[in-house]
Amino acid sequence: MRAVQSWLDEYGESHQNPINKSLHWICVPLILISLIGLLWSIPMPHTLADTSPLLNWGVLFLAAALLYYFALAWRLALGMSVVVLLVIAIVYGVSLLPASLWLVSLSVFVIAWIGQFIGHKVEGRKPSFFRDVQFLLIGPLWLLAFIYRGLQIAY
Repeated sequence: MRAVQSWLDEYGESHQNPINKSLHWICVPLILISLIGLLWSIPMPHTLADTSPLLNWGVLFLAAALLYYFALAWRLALGMSVVVLLVIAIVYGVSLLPASLWLVSLSVFVIAWIGQFIGHKVEGRKPSFFRDVQFLLIGPLWLLAFIYRGLQIAY
C-alpha cells in the first residue's frame, strides 16, 4: 500500500491555487456530509433497519472508509474518527427535520461538486480522482493533514 504522504503530496499537486484550496475547504466537507445523507436515505433490509436508526448505508460506508484510513495512517484515522462522528451527528440531525434527507443531500451534493469543478477550472488542473478514484477518500484526509500540520501533530 502507498504511504499516506505520497497520497497527500499527489493530491496537493492539483490543489495549489488559493481559490481552489478555499473551495475545497467548503466543498469537500459538504460533499462528504451530503454523500452520507444520500447513502443514509437508501433503505436497509427491514430486519436490519429495525435494529437501529444508525444502522444504514451511510454509516456502513463511513466504517469502511475508517478501515481504509487506519490502513494508511492510524494517527490521521483517529482524527477522521472524530470527523466521522460529526458527520453522523449532522446527517442524523438533518434526518430529523421535516425536509427530505435525500433531497437536501442531493441538492448540497450537486452544488458542492459544482464548486469543486469551478475550483479546478481556476486551478487549471483536473481533479485527482480522474487519475485514481481513491483520491475521493484522500480529499478529507488532505484537509485533516493540513490541520494536523498546523497543530504540529505528527501523522
